[in-house]
Amino acid sequence: MTVLIVGSIGLDTIETPFGKKKDILGGSAIHASISASFHAKTAMIGVAGSDFPKEHFDFLKSKNIDVSGIQILPGETFRWSGYYEYDMNQAHTKDTKLNVISLFDPRVPDKLKDAEYVFLANLDPKLQLKVLDQLTKPKLVAMDTMNFWIETKREALEKVIKRADIVLMNDGEVRQFMETPNIPVAAAKLLKLGVKTVIIKKGEHGALLFSDGVHFSAPAYPQDILRDPTGAGDSFAGGFIGYLAKTGDISQANIRRAIIIGSTMASFNVEDFSLDRMKSLRPEEISARVEEFRRFTEF
Repeated sequence: MTVLIVGSIGLDTIETPFGKKKDILGGSAIHASISASFHAKTAMIGVAGSDFPKEHFDFLKSKNIDVSGIQILPGETFRWSGYYEYDMNQAHTKDTKLNVISLFDPRVPDKLKDAEYVFLANLDPKLQLKVLDQLTKPKLVAMDTMNFWIETKREALEKVIKRADIVLMNDGEVRQFMETPNIPVAAAKLLKLGVKTVIIKKGEHGALLFSDGVHFSAPAYPQDILRDPTGAGDSFAGGFIGYLAKTGDISQANIRRAIIIGSTMASFNVEDFSLDRMKSLRPEEISARVEEFRRFTEF
């Protein structure tokens, strides 16, 4: 089954205690799509500028990702510049240039309108709504957001949430959106908006799942290699929804398994800058790490 992923396509400049890289491949749709492609057929909706390097398109195609939904507009690709200190959970933004994203009017190709599994990665919620309006009847819609949209597009964001089945936010975002320091209380408020499942991403501290009367806590992988955490949350989400699409099973038990798959994919993404680790990642490495998760979470 095809996973349709909507989000940003960017060129990032990132500095961590382990190096600095300029204009490297990034964006929420990119990280999520690459991660999902290890598990299911994947298609992307996004926009890039005329300066977007051909080698990046070639990389996406090498992962059998359908790029027919990517628009190329005159101008520069979205750019984000930031840095991390030794607390790698906290990104510090230096500069953001929306560039062609400010002109983006998403169009879903006819062949993708019946996609059953949809992930709305971090993007203006008004654009997320435009995509939803073009789809026929997806089996499952998951969505993500960020603090900027919580602050500036709250009304549109609530409309997206009410049409989603699964909401993914990090712990700071869910506290901000629900205006409470208590994560279980915040999750309960989100569930009242109509979503079936809330997943709280906590970086190196794992992830929490909340559903109707259900709570699940998943650990993070104990990283001994951590060079660049950019895109970890999107890699988590891509692996998560990719696994659900692969299995065709959206039961609570399988959603828990999908969270472990998501955590596994994120653990590889952070081992190098940009998508460099994902370029060399092999399916057998994924399977072996999932088994590690299984061993260190057993009682």
